[in-house]
Amino acid sequence: MGAIEVRDLRKTYRRRFRRDTIAVSGIDLDVPTGVVYGFLGPNGSGKTTTIRCLLGLVRPDSGECHMLGANVGTDLAKVIGRVGSIVETPTFFPGFSGRRNLELLAEAGGLSKRAADPVLERVGLAARANDRFRTYSLGMKQRLGLGAALMKDPEVLVLDEPANGLDPAGLKEVRDLLRSLADDGRTVFLSSHLLGEVQAICDSVAILARGKCIAEGPVHEVLAVRGGNAFVVRAPKIRDAKRILDRAGYASTSRGDRSLRVIAAPDQAGAITRTLADNDIYLTELRPDEVSLEAVFLELTEGETV
Repeated sequence: MGAIEVRDLRKTYRRRFRRDTIAVSGIDLDVPTGVVYGFLGPNGSGKTTTIRCLLGLVRPDSGECHMLGANVGTDLAKVIGRVGSIVETPTFFPGFSGRRNLELLAEAGGLSKRAADPVLERVGLAARANDRFRTYSLGMKQRLGLGAALMKDPEVLVLDEPANGLDPAGLKEVRDLLRSLADDGRTVFLSSHLLGEVQAICDSVAILARGKCIAEGPVHEVLAVRGGNAFVVRAPKIRDAKRILDRAGYASTSRGDRSLRVIAAPDQAGAITRTLADNDIYLTELRPDEVSLEAVFLELTEGETV
């Protein structure tokens, strides 16, 4: 069993004077141990409801959530000490320092106050540890929230938009931190709108729309399904190359940078090279066309509210 498993999860919010809202409609997820798992979707797609169900904050109408082998609906108490989380913006005492806030969390959790210092170091707040929380920037507050989630040295981290408000340097710090946590064997379940960051850090992703999971799997497989059957072709006589490839049955489009995007299976690189060489056109570049996670996301969720 993986770190997180969700089976046929369903949740509808009942309204007295308005139409009921179907938040989650039959979601299945399989999150392996020791990976960074991206959980993506437009606003209203069911991400936050799913996360709340995983953490026992919302009771689903039907279906099951398992975390670290325990059924969340019946046995969450057995594993919650091995789980850290951030759901929405973390709340701290504004007049206390970052260190004091974490020390209070440590004491409440039965830990030594000294547990706060290594966590502050790890999230890059050691230099500002004694400053009051109210003086922190949004990015610093997010990092302190991540520190709070790490206080128990958890096996699983469930993070809802942990990089919100971070500048590029802060994003890199959080990216490196989350990657190192997974490399140490922990599982990071990450909801985020920063698709470039998700692509850079995540091993696997799930994409939601209207309460359903519309794509799931390793990042390279999700990208390959949408864009793996195309090449970028560059040659000195690009217009002639396009004419020859079109005549040979390859669909191609000009990219505006003196190159072509040619639709072809991954094993047809040699055939493309040969077709052009037979017509005295020699390639200067031939590579698989790389499709971004953002492009795939926008294609899959077209028409949804982001």
